[in-house]
Amino acid sequence: MRLFEKTLKEICSVNKEWFEIAQKRLDNLTKPPGSLGRLEEFARRLVAISQDKMPSIDKKVVFTFAADHGITAEGVSAYPKEVTPQMVFNFLRGGAGINVLARHAGAEVVVVDIGVDYDFEKLEGLRAEKVMRGTKNFAKGAAMTREEAVKCIEVGISLAEEFAVKGYKLFGTGDMGIGNTTPSSAIASVLTGRTVAEVTGKGTGISDDALQGKIKTIESAIKLNGPDPKDALDVLAKVGGAEIGGIAGLVLGAAANRIPVVVDGFISTAGALIAYCIEPKVVDYIFAAHNSVEIGHKAMLEKMGLSPMLDLNLRLGEGTGAALAMTLIEAGLKIYKEMATFGEAGVSDEIIN
Repeated sequence: MRLFEKTLKEICSVNKEWFEIAQKRLDNLTKPPGSLGRLEEFARRLVAISQDKMPSIDKKVVFTFAADHGITAEGVSAYPKEVTPQMVFNFLRGGAGINVLARHAGAEVVVVDIGVDYDFEKLEGLRAEKVMRGTKNFAKGAAMTREEAVKCIEVGISLAEEFAVKGYKLFGTGDMGIGNTTPSSAIASVLTGRTVAEVTGKGTGISDDALQGKIKTIESAIKLNGPDPKDALDVLAKVGGAEIGGIAGLVLGAAANRIPVVVDGFISTAGALIAYCIEPKVVDYIFAAHNSVEIGHKAMLEKMGLSPMLDLNLRLGEGTGAALAMTLIEAGLKIYKEMATFGEAGVSDEIIN
C-alpha cells in the first residue's frame, strides 16, 4: 500500500469527549464562562486533538512550499516566474515576511522546493523535494499527471510524518509560486461550485483588464480540462499546482498524526480544500489563520465550515498569516494552562441570581 492510501486510513475524527474535559477546566478559571471567546475555542481544540489534558506546542514549524506554474505564460501575474527562485533564496537568508513573523511566533521555517523551475545547489535549510520543474500550462492541457499529483501530496505527508516524529506539535502551511492564485481560483471554482469570476482576484496586483483576461483563461482551461468536482485528485492534476499538492499532503499527514495545522491564506486553503475533499475528517485538525483579501478565499473556508481567526487584509502568502495565528493559538493555550482556577485564587465562583 502506498503512503497516500495508508495515510487516509489513519485519519480519525477528534474524540468529542476531550472537548468536555477541556471545557470543565475553562469553566473553572477565574473569569465568566466563555468570556475569552475564541481563545477558549483554540485551547479546547488543542486538548481534543492531542488527547492531552495539558498539551504543549513548544515546537512549531511553518512549511513554505515553492513551485512554478506554466500558466504564467498566459500573462496572469504581475511578476515574472524568475521571482520564485529569488524568493526562495530570500527565505533561506531569513529576510522574507515569513521569516520575520515566524521568529515572532517562535516557529521554525522549512522551505520546500517541490516544483521550482530552477536548479538549486545543495543549500542549507532547503528541502529538495522536486517533483517537477513547474506545472505545465493548464490553458493548453493538464497541469500535471495524476501520478505527479499523488507524488506532490506524498511529499507533504512525508514531511508531516518526519516532523511529528521529531516532536513538533503545531504545523503551519505557506506557499511561494508566481502565478499560483490562478490554479487556486480554478480549484476554488470547481470544488465550491462558484463561478470563476466569484473566486478570482488580482493576485500580485494585476490591472482590471488583466483580471478579466485571467478569469477568461481560467474559464476556458476548466472547460478544456474538465476536472471532476467529485475527484479532488483529478482537480489537482488538471488545474492545480505542485505546492498546492504539497500543502494538501501536509494537511492529510497532520491529521493522520493528530497534529493541528494552521492553514494560511488563499493558496494554502486551496491545498487544504483538496485534502478536505479527499478526506473530510481533516477539518477537525485545521485552524484557518485568516481571511485573505483574495475574493475566493471565503468561499473555500465556507465549503469546509471553517471560521478564520484574523482579518488583516493580508495577501502575501508564504505562511505569514499562519505564523501570526500561531501566536493566538498559543495565547489560548497559555490561558487554559496558566490562569488560576477559582479554588486556587480563593475567588468565589457563585453567581448571584
